[in-house]
Amino acid sequence: MTTTAAGITRPVTADPPRQRKPRNRNAKAIAIFVLPFGVLFLAFYILPIIYAVWESLQVIHREGTYGKPTQVFGGLSQYILVFQSADFWGSIGRVLVFGIIQVPVMLGLALVFALLLDSPLLKGKRFFRLAFFAPYAVPGVIAAIMWGYLYSPSLSPFKLVTEHFDLLSGGTILWAIANVVTWVFVGYNMLIIYSALLAIPTEIYEAARLDGAGQFRIAWSIKIPLVAPAIVLTAVFSIIGTLQLLTEPAVFKQFTSTITSTFTPNLLIYSTSAVPNFNLAAAFSVVLALATFVLSFTFLRVTQRKSSE
Repeated sequence: MTTTAAGITRPVTADPPRQRKPRNRNAKAIAIFVLPFGVLFLAFYILPIIYAVWESLQVIHREGTYGKPTQVFGGLSQYILVFQSADFWGSIGRVLVFGIIQVPVMLGLALVFALLLDSPLLKGKRFFRLAFFAPYAVPGVIAAIMWGYLYSPSLSPFKLVTEHFDLLSGGTILWAIANVVTWVFVGYNMLIIYSALLAIPTEIYEAARLDGAGQFRIAWSIKIPLVAPAIVLTAVFSIIGTLQLLTEPAVFKQFTSTITSTFTPNLLIYSTSAVPNFNLAAAFSVVLALATFVLSFTFLRVTQRKSSE
């Protein structure tokens, strides 16, 4: 169809049909699969956090010496006690010193083991992969009990060592715990880094060999830079785990008196809740969670900034 205006013939075109956004036909299936996780995440993660924050804002009030205790809103009074607690900040400082030394050693060993597994020079890779990972399969409590017996001068089969070097004394107990944590988690971090190494295209190695690069040069200049994101991931996990240190000191507390109920933040929270003082324990927990978040986020930002430079 055409129209004529001032002697000019122009075709009349209809407006193009509006395109509808494609509907996701799998939306119901996705919702069904996500729903169980969402319910569990809400019930065992989000709601406990909300409840802990609410508990931290409450205080116990009594009418008279023997009056019935009632819980009333106390505002930030529990948090004032947290920031005034020398035991809490002392425990934070203790685990930070622990992490500054233990985490680099653990991740360094994990990186070395992962590079060995990825190297063509190593024979029997299946055996060594299982051997490196086997300690992680041991429950943390069992591992701590086992090492506690090895450290104890009266129980250890290595009495010649334990009688001259008291590994459960106040000056060495922190590093005795670090040894247990390193022994357990090196294999776990090694697998994460090793998986990242397996994802590197082999063509990169072939090009490096054609240029005359040896195995050490390939590992230093190619493998380590390419698995840096995996190393950062394991570092973040390790920082979080360091601030939440509980199992090993709680078990070692049965072997030595040098570990007190305020040795780590989680031990302090546990002992405070056993008094019972759930409101102050909840405030400790909230502050510890915020400190963990700030430290982990800061570490991520710093590493990302350095990698982008």
